[in-house]
Amino acid sequence: MKIDAVTIFPQYLEPLQLSLLGKAQSEGLVEITIHDLRSFATDNHHSVDDTPYGGGAGMVMKAQVWGEALDPLITPDTDLIILTPAGKKFDQPMAQSFARARHLVFACGRYEGIDDRVRMYYSQSEFMEQNIRVHEVSIGDYVLGGGEVAAMVIIEAVTRLIPGVLGNPESIVEESHMAEGFLEYPNFTKPSQWRGIPVPEILLSGNHGEIDKWRATQADLRAKKNV
Repeated sequence: MKIDAVTIFPQYLEPLQLSLLGKAQSEGLVEITIHDLRSFATDNHHSVDDTPYGGGAGMVMKAQVWGEALDPLITPDTDLIILTPAGKKFDQPMAQSFARARHLVFACGRYEGIDDRVRMYYSQSEFMEQNIRVHEVSIGDYVLGGGEVAAMVIIEAVTRLIPGVLGNPESIVEESHMAEGFLEYPNFTKPSQWRGIPVPEILLSGNHGEIDKWRATQADLRAKKNV
């Protein structure tokens, strides 16, 4: 999978080089490239924003600068992901859908967001005919300083579903949210007692049929508790 992310703070996305995702890149499973939006600004101050039409607080990111940055990145069969609090809420099914994509491009907005003509332009029929899809995505009902954190959340959730990224592919089979309404059961490791709290006796029994039943019950209880 190829991933491009456009931001005014490239350093913000440096953690994408760490841990399993860093290893996945070194093994050629994922290719991630970060682009500095300011390098596409043409004025002396490399400005990427301006005051909003109609008045109001804050600044809006310029469509012209975003167009210059995105044009060379968006090719046939690309998913453009615009991070915005007004977008569709990200969830595991969306992660699974993005994990099947060939190329993801993340537009990390800031200030009052990106001029909406960017979304409108790349949503036109000529782009749809090239299998180019535009998604406005939010990671929750709150507002962040910018889209970089949201991009990292989505990239990590998506890339771990790519075959070979996780050392043990069975790790994702019984994870929370892999099925609608499913939350993973509690997990324990050695020692069997810690600060006076024992591991549930059933997990020490070796009876895998009963252990499976216990885990299913605990997962169901967790799901109901979080409703």
